[in-house]
Amino acid sequence: MAYLSEAEHKAVSDAVARAEAQTAGEIVTVVADRSDGYSDVALAWAAIVAFTAIAFLAFFPDFYLSVVDRMLGGWNHEWTPQQVFSLALAVGILKFAAAWAIQLWPPLKFALIPGTIKTRRALGRAIDLFKVGAERRTHGRTGILIYLSMREHRAEIVADEAIVTKVDDEVWGEAMAAMLAELKQGRLAEGMIAAVERVGAVLAEHFPRAEDDINELPDRLIEL
Repeated sequence: MAYLSEAEHKAVSDAVARAEAQTAGEIVTVVADRSDGYSDVALAWAAIVAFTAIAFLAFFPDFYLSVVDRMLGGWNHEWTPQQVFSLALAVGILKFAAAWAIQLWPPLKFALIPGTIKTRRALGRAIDLFKVGAERRTHGRTGILIYLSMREHRAEIVADEAIVTKVDDEVWGEAMAAMLAELKQGRLAEGMIAAVERVGAVLAEHFPRAEDDINELPDRLIEL
């Protein structure tokens, strides 16, 4: 799924080029649809629903057995232990399958994922992408990643070793705030550009561009 048009891609890439013209730092921008598939979370919810249904059957057996009797024609009969356990198994399987199936609808699936899990997965994904695409790939170890995960509504900034030693994580708060202000208005490209500009200003202060500096990482926005 593409979130930005070709023109918006170019606008963000141009912003990266302008920012890097003033610094030895290398800025990488990534927009991802999601940071994880969250199959484990969907599995957990399905299991919770299934076990809850079985628990209700265990606590209120007469109610549920009478409902089944009515569904089968209204005849009351003596339930054997084997039939009761078979019913519990069927209820558990059906509830599990139904809970799993409804989570195939992405809006509901992501609404059911706890915020802390979204934050951890987005940060983990940002770090993985940084390690692959930017970490230690510049001469002065001055790469930095601006990462946005759309489904989770999470943004991360991950910096290389030389930047971390000179710039505290709190410094990136202004860049994050500028980006989120635009994102809340639905302006994705403008949000990325705002973050790039503020990150570039910080990098220019601590890592000014040298005359012989070369562009070591692509300026283009990466959309996953």
